[in-house]
Amino acid sequence: MWESESESLGGREYGNGVLSSIKHTVKTDGFEQRGKSWYVATDIPSDLLLQIGDVYFHLHKYPLLSRSGKMNRLIYEYTRPRVDLTAANISGLRCAAEYLEMTEDLEEGNLIFKTEAFLSYVVLSSWRDSIIVLKSCERLSPWAENLQIVRRCSESIAWKACANPKGIRWAYTGKPPKVSSPKWNDVKDSSPSRNQQVPPDWWFEDASILRIDHFVRVITAIKVKGMRFELIGAAIMHYAAKWLPSLISEGSGQADEISSSSGASKSNCSSSSWKGGLHMIVVRTKDDTPTVQAKDQRMIIESLISIIPPQKDSVSCSFLLRLLRMANMLKVAPALVTELEKRVGMQFEQATLADLLIPTYNKGETLYDVDLVQRLLEHFLVQEQTESSSPSRQSFSDKHMYEGNQRGNGTSAKMRVARLVDSYLTEVARDRNLSLTKFQVLAEALPESARTCDDGLYRAIDSYLKAHPTLSEHERKRLCRVMDCQKLSIDACMHAAQNERLPLRVVVQVLFSEQVKISNALANNTLKEAGESQYQPLISNRKTLLEGTPQSFQEGWTAAKKDINTLKFELDSVKAKYLELQNDMENLQRQFDKISKQKQTSAWTSGWKKLSKLTKMTAIDNHDIGSQIPTASEQTRKTPRRWRNSIS
Repeated sequence: MWESESESLGGREYGNGVLSSIKHTVKTDGFEQRGKSWYVATDIPSDLLLQIGDVYFHLHKYPLLSRSGKMNRLIYEYTRPRVDLTAANISGLRCAAEYLEMTEDLEEGNLIFKTEAFLSYVVLSSWRDSIIVLKSCERLSPWAENLQIVRRCSESIAWKACANPKGIRWAYTGKPPKVSSPKWNDVKDSSPSRNQQVPPDWWFEDASILRIDHFVRVITAIKVKGMRFELIGAAIMHYAAKWLPSLISEGSGQADEISSSSGASKSNCSSSSWKGGLHMIVVRTKDDTPTVQAKDQRMIIESLISIIPPQKDSVSCSFLLRLLRMANMLKVAPALVTELEKRVGMQFEQATLADLLIPTYNKGETLYDVDLVQRLLEHFLVQEQTESSSPSRQSFSDKHMYEGNQRGNGTSAKMRVARLVDSYLTEVARDRNLSLTKFQVLAEALPESARTCDDGLYRAIDSYLKAHPTLSEHERKRLCRVMDCQKLSIDACMHAAQNERLPLRVVVQVLFSEQVKISNALANNTLKEAGESQYQPLISNRKTLLEGTPQSFQEGWTAAKKDINTLKFELDSVKAKYLELQNDMENLQRQFDKISKQKQTSAWTSGWKKLSKLTKMTAIDNHDIGSQIPTASEQTRKTPRRWRNSIS
C-alpha cells in the first residue's frame, strides 16, 4: 500500500521518492472535491499530486503510468537518483554503504566499490581533497577510523607535505586563495614571471584546520617520513597559535615567531615568508577563528606536548614557557607538565624575563611561581652537567676540541642564565610574600663561575630590602651572603657604600673592595699611558697617583675615605668602650673575690671558736663527773679484805 504522496510534477515532493516494481491494483469509484482539490474516493492514500492551473488532483501513480507514456517518462526522470561523489560527501557515503552492507555480493558495482574507488583514485591523489575528507571525518567517528579513512588521508597528507616542492607546479595568484590549492598532477608550465619557489611552511595553514586528534595523526606520519624536526616544531607552533589564542603574549605576535623559526631552518627555498598566493586555505577565512572551551584547550595542550620533537631547538623556549603557563592554569596532567619543564630546561638560556613571570595559581602564596623557576633552573643545570660529562666518540684532538667547545658554550649559557635569574629576582623581590629562604635558594642555585659580576644580584638584594624593611640584622646579613662584594663594579660599590639598608659589615667589605678596584684601575691606566711593559708596583707614589686620577674618581674616593675614617673612628670608640667595660668587669670580679674570701674566713673563725668552746665545756663536764666517782685504788683501800676461812 502507498502510505503518502511522494512527488509532484509542479515541483513538490512527498515521501521518500522510491519507486517499487510491485504494481498495485487501484479501484477508483470516483472523485470527491474538497475546495479546489480533487481526491480519489478510496481509502488508499494518493502518491501523486497533479496541478492544473489552480486545481490540484491527488491521484495514484501506477494506474496513471499504465495509461500514459508521457507521464511514465516524466515521472521516471524526476525519480531517478542523481548522487554525485565529491570530497565533501565521500566519507559519509562510504560509512553509509558499510552500514547498509551494500557489497558486491548483492550487486556488481555497488556503493562500497564505487566509494572505495573514488577514495583511492581521486581523493588520495589530491592535497585539497585529502584535507577536506579528513576534516569531514570529524563527524563520523568511529566509522571513519574503522574503515581506515583517517589513516589513509593522514598518510596522503604526510607524503605530500614531505615531497620535494620543486616537482610541483604552482599557480601564483598574488593573493592567498580561500579554497584553491596546488594541483599535484598539473604538468602545465607557468610563465616565468608568475613562478615562485615554494616556501617550506606551505602546508601549515591547511593542516591547522584539522581537529587535534587528526592533526596528531598527520604529524606522527610526517615524523615517520623524516621531515626536519625544526619544521615540525614550526607547524606545531602555528597550530597552537590558531587554536589557543591566549597563548600569544601581549605586544608580540606568534606569527612572527613561527616565520622566524621556519626561516631559520635551512630549506631548499630562499625565503620562508609568504609573499603571494602560495599559502593554501581550505574553506577558511581570516575571521573564522575557532572557539575552544577550557576542556578542549587542555586536551590540545596535552596532545601538543606529546608530539613536540625531542630535539633541542625544535620549538622556541618562549613557546614552551607560554605552553607551560597555560598547562599550569588548566591543570594539565602532572607527568606532561614535568616533561614540558624538562624541555624548557634544555634551552633555558633562550628564555626572557617576560616569559618567566608566570603567576602562581595557588591562593595565599607568592605573586609569581618562584618554585617553578627553581625547577626549571635545576633541569638546566642537570642538562648542562649531562652534556659536559658525555662527549661523543671522536679522535683525541677532536675530543679535546669538542670538550673545549662544550665548555665554552656551557659557560656562556650559564652566564646568560645568571643574568636572567638576577633580573627575575629583582622583579619578584618586590613581592612581600616572598620568603627569604626562597630568594636565597634561587640566588645560590647557580655556581659561582656563572657570575663574573654581581651587580644584578646586588640590585635584587636591594629590591628585597626595600620591600621587606622589617628584616632583622641577622636576616639582612644572611641575605647579603649570596653576594660577593669583590665582584661588584665601581658604580655598584659607590652605591652600596651609601646604602643604609645594608649591614655595617657588608658596607666595610664593599668599601675595601672599592678601594682595591680604584687603586688597580688607576694603576692600570698609569701603566697604559706610560707604555711600560715591565711589572711595577700598583701604587708607586700617592701624589703622582692623585694627580693622574680623574676628578670624579677623586671625589668618590674622598667621600669613601671619609666614610672609612668615620667607620674607623666608630670602631676605635667601640674598642675603647669594650676595654673600659672589660676593666670595670675585672675590678668588679676582684672585689667580688675579696668579699667572698672575707666571708669565708670569718665563717671558719667563728666555727673554730664554737668548736673550741664546745670542747672546753665537754672537758669540764667530764671533770665534774670524775670527781664524784671514786678511783679504783681508793676502792681497794676502803673495801675490807675478805679472808678465806679454813674449814679444816
